[in-house]
Amino acid sequence: MKVDAIILAGAANTGRLQDVSSEKYEAAIPIGGKPLVKYVVEALQSTPRIREIVVVGPKEIASILPSGVRLVESGPTLTSNVLLGAEALKHSPKVLIVTSDIPFIHKEAIEDFLDRCAELDAEVYYPIISKEANDQVYPDCVRTYVKLKEGVFTGGNMVLVSPSVLANSKVLMDRVLTLRKKPWKLAQLLGFSFMLKFFMQRLSLAELEKRVSQLLGVKGVAIISPYPEIGTDVDKPSDFELAERVIGAVRGSREA
Repeated sequence: MKVDAIILAGAANTGRLQDVSSEKYEAAIPIGGKPLVKYVVEALQSTPRIREIVVVGPKEIASILPSGVRLVESGPTLTSNVLLGAEALKHSPKVLIVTSDIPFIHKEAIEDFLDRCAELDAEVYYPIISKEANDQVYPDCVRTYVKLKEGVFTGGNMVLVSPSVLANSKVLMDRVLTLRKKPWKLAQLLGFSFMLKFFMQRLSLAELEKRVSQLLGVKGVAIISPYPEIGTDVDKPSDFELAERVIGAVRGSREA
């Protein structure tokens, strides 16, 4: 299964990362001397199953993008940027949407996710990573976790979906994206009984998938990925320091 990819790179640097960089846009913040978005583009370009790559971002980042990608000028919100990317690739059966702030992402993690998606029949595929897997690789990384019957998980920073599904789910998508860092509020979207199970830590992965599929009107599945690189983003100073440390260590070992 070959797919096209959308990289979301439109976020202005107006949050906590202002403390570590004066760049106007988060995608342009350098880690190890390279802009964040470039790590993601290069990982996707190295993945044989990725065809066209569209970056949704401001015109100002065009000069830092590697050749072979198409820039679509970003809009005012995350939802609008997702839809702009989907419109640019509207003829693709499925697109892989990735954020521009996961500098540890690599070909193996992307291929593994696509392999696992290919084994299931669905229209929306979302990766989750266990706390155990995350702690083994990035023990110092602070993430938002949700406890389900099967274990404790954090969300990934990509999703495989049909462009037509996105176009038909704008209102719900806007709410989910707005609350993506607040699982207790996301639980409210599921209804009272699901919210009760969530807070009692009795909600199962299968129940969650079924309810989300009902809300979306399409079948969605969660993919348990063994690669924490999918979910390790840079959105605060401690993440930036971790990325500089890890990428600096990798670069140093290659030069040794």
